[in-house]
Amino acid sequence: MLNSAGELDFPGRNDAGAAPPAALALPGDAAPDERGPAGAPEKAGYPDSVYVMAANIFQGIRIEKSPEKVLIKYGDEPVLSFPESEDESFRRLSYELAFSALKYQDILETILIDSYIFPSTTIPDHLSSLVIVMLYDFQNRKFQTRDLSDNEESISEVQEVENLLNSFKTKLAAALARCRIKHDALSIYHILPETVRKQELRASTLPLYAWINTCKISPEEVYNNLKRRGYNEVKSVLHIDDKVFAVDQHCYDVLIFPSHLKNGLINIDLFKDYKLIFQDKSRSLAVHSVKALLNMDDDILMVNTGSWYTVAHMSTLTNDTTSKIFVCGVQSQAKDPDLKNLFKKMGCKNVEILHEAFINIESKDHRLQKVKVILLLPRCSGLGVSNPVEFILNEHEDTDLLKDLSQGGTSEDKLHVLAQQQYEQLIHAMKFTKAQAVVYCTCSVYPEENEAVVKKALECQDLGNKVQPYRLSPPVLPLCSPKEIHLSTDKFFRMEPSEITNCCFLSILTRERDPSETVSVKDVLARAAAKGLLDGVELGKSSKREKKKKKSKTSLAKSSGTESTSIQMKIAEFLNRETKASANQAETLTKSPPPQKKTVQVGVSPQIRKLNKPTPNSSVPGFTKNSGSSRPYERQTNFTRPRPEDRMIPLKPIEIVLPPVTMPFSSSEGLRSHIPTSQFYCRWVGPRTLVTSSLPTPSLSRKGEKPKENSPSSLPRRPRPLL
Repeated sequence: MLNSAGELDFPGRNDAGAAPPAALALPGDAAPDERGPAGAPEKAGYPDSVYVMAANIFQGIRIEKSPEKVLIKYGDEPVLSFPESEDESFRRLSYELAFSALKYQDILETILIDSYIFPSTTIPDHLSSLVIVMLYDFQNRKFQTRDLSDNEESISEVQEVENLLNSFKTKLAAALARCRIKHDALSIYHILPETVRKQELRASTLPLYAWINTCKISPEEVYNNLKRRGYNEVKSVLHIDDKVFAVDQHCYDVLIFPSHLKNGLINIDLFKDYKLIFQDKSRSLAVHSVKALLNMDDDILMVNTGSWYTVAHMSTLTNDTTSKIFVCGVQSQAKDPDLKNLFKKMGCKNVEILHEAFINIESKDHRLQKVKVILLLPRCSGLGVSNPVEFILNEHEDTDLLKDLSQGGTSEDKLHVLAQQQYEQLIHAMKFTKAQAVVYCTCSVYPEENEAVVKKALECQDLGNKVQPYRLSPPVLPLCSPKEIHLSTDKFFRMEPSEITNCCFLSILTRERDPSETVSVKDVLARAAAKGLLDGVELGKSSKREKKKKKSKTSLAKSSGTESTSIQMKIAEFLNRETKASANQAETLTKSPPPQKKTVQVGVSPQIRKLNKPTPNSSVPGFTKNSGSSRPYERQTNFTRPRPEDRMIPLKPIEIVLPPVTMPFSSSEGLRSHIPTSQFYCRWVGPRTLVTSSLPTPSLSRKGEKPKENSPSSLPRRPRPLL
C-alpha cells in the first residue's frame, strides 16, 4: 500500500520507520526458507574499521560498467589510507562483507537511485564504496540501528554515511520492496544468477579440511587429543551438528570437521601450535601425488604454491628422507625471515627459497640438478571454489576471484590469458631434463585450463632431446580407490565442486622409462611406501655403499622353495671349504671365541630374514620383482666380511646342534689332550623364528656357517661330517 509520500507502506510500521518484513531483507537474516543458504546469523553491525577495509576491497573488485550504464560514480582513490590488518578474523569479516556487497552490487545501486539518495545528496565519489557495503549490512540488520561499544574507535567517514542511511531508511526499505516485486522473487537472493546461488548453497555445507603436521605430532596423538576434548570420530561429517571429525578417504593425514566448528577449533592448542593446519583438500591431493612419485633422495621444485602451508605439508611428507624442497617465485627477500620463522615453528627443515620467477629459471640451474618432481599449481580462474573468501585468505589468491564468482563465470578474454600462462609454465617445467615427473593441479571447472592445457603441452613437447618424452599417468593409489582408477579412463583425476569439497583437477605427467635404466630396490620400496603398500615397514636412509651398488642388484627369488634350495647349496659349499682347512691348527679353534657370537652378524642370509618377516601387503612383490633385496639396506647373499657402513639387523639367536663329527688330528698327542673326546658338537646360531619356518629340520642341521673374516689359513681343517 502506498502512503501519502508515494512510498510502500507496511502494516504495523510506526512513524519512526520500523523494519520491513523479513521477506524483504537480503538473505542474511531472513527466515530459513527465505534467506540465502550462505546467510549469516543476525548481527548488530561491524566495527568502523571493518567497514573501511571492506570498502577498500570492494573499490578494487567492483564491476566496471560502460559509461551509458553508470548509475553511481566511485572514483579512483580508496576510502581511506587504511593499513590491512594481520588479524585473520578481522580480514575474514572484511572480505565477506565486500564479497556480499559485490554479489548484490546492481541491486544495491538500484535501491540507492530509487530512494533518491543519489543524486540528491552530495557524497564524495570515493565514499560511494563505503555507502554500498554499509547499505548491504544495514538491510541485513533489517534497517535496525547499529549497536556501538564504548571502547570502539569511531571513524568520521563511517559515522557520516551511517547517519545518511538512517535518515533514508524508510525510503530504502520501500525501494527494496519494489525491487523484489519487480523480479517476482520471494527475496532478492533469488534474483542472483543460478550459478551464484549454487555456489552459496555449496559454501553453506562445505566442511573444514585440516592436515596433520607429522613433524610435531602423530595421527594417533591427534585422534586421542580430539577425543579427550569431546570430538567423536565418524565416517562422514556431512549434516552432523555435533563435535565430530572424520579421516579423509584420499589423504591419510587429512581430517574433516563440520564447518560450524571453525571458531571453536582455532582456539585449541592443536591449531595454535601448528599441529593441525586448515587448508583446502585440493592442495593436500597435490602434495600427496608428488610424494607417491618420489625416490628416497629426490628433490622437489614447487611453482606458484600460493599458501606457504602447502610447502610445509610437502616438507612434513618428506621429513624422513634427504629430499630438498625448492620454492620459486618469492620476489621480496624481506619475506625470508618471516617464512623461515614460520617453517621453524612448523618443524620444516628441508625448504629452500628461490627468488626468481619460475619462467626465468634455467633448466640447467646447478641448484636443481637433483629435482625429479615438479609441482605446478598455476593461477587459475578458481570457478570450482565454493567458499572464495576462505580460499583467498588461505591460499593468498588474487581478489579478482571474487569478481568472477559474483558474476558466475569468467570472461573469454581472461580465460584465454590464464590458459596461455598455464601452458607456458607447463612447457617450461617439461624442459627440466633431470626431472622425471610433473604434477599439474588447478581448482578450475573449465576444460580450457585443464585437459586442453595438458594435452597441448604433451603434443608440443620437444622430442629432439635425448631424454624420454612425457606421457600421462593414471592417479596414484594413495589418492584413489581401485574403482576410481578404473573409472578414470582418460588418466585425469577430477573432483567436481559439491557440498563436501571444492573442485580439483589433477594431472600426472611422467617420463617414459628408459629400457636400459635400472631402478634400485631402495627407490622401488620408497615409492611403494608412499603408495601405502608397506604399512609397518620402516625404510632407513641410504648408505654410501648402497648408492654405489644401485645398479648391481639382482632379482629376488620367485618362491620360498627356490630360496631354501639356494641356502642349502651355499651352506654345503661352506662345509666343503671347512673340511679343507689345516688340521694342525686345532688349538686356534679351542682358543677362539664361540662361533655363535660372530655368526649373528653374517651367518644369516637376507633370504632367511625375508622368509621370517612376511610382506605386509600382498602387492609388494609386484613392485620388487626386479629388485635384489626386500629392504633397501640389505645386500646380496655372500660370505664376505661386513663393512662398517653396512646396516646390521639385530636378530634373535637360536641354537642348532649339528651331527657329531670325527676329528682325526695329525699333530702330537698333546693337542689331542685339549679335546675331551673324539667327537664334539658345533653350534650354529640363526634367527629364532627359523624353527617354525617351512624349512625341514634335517636340512637345518647341515646349515652351519662361519664368517669369512677368518681366512682359511687361520681355521682348522675338519673332515666332512659323518651323516
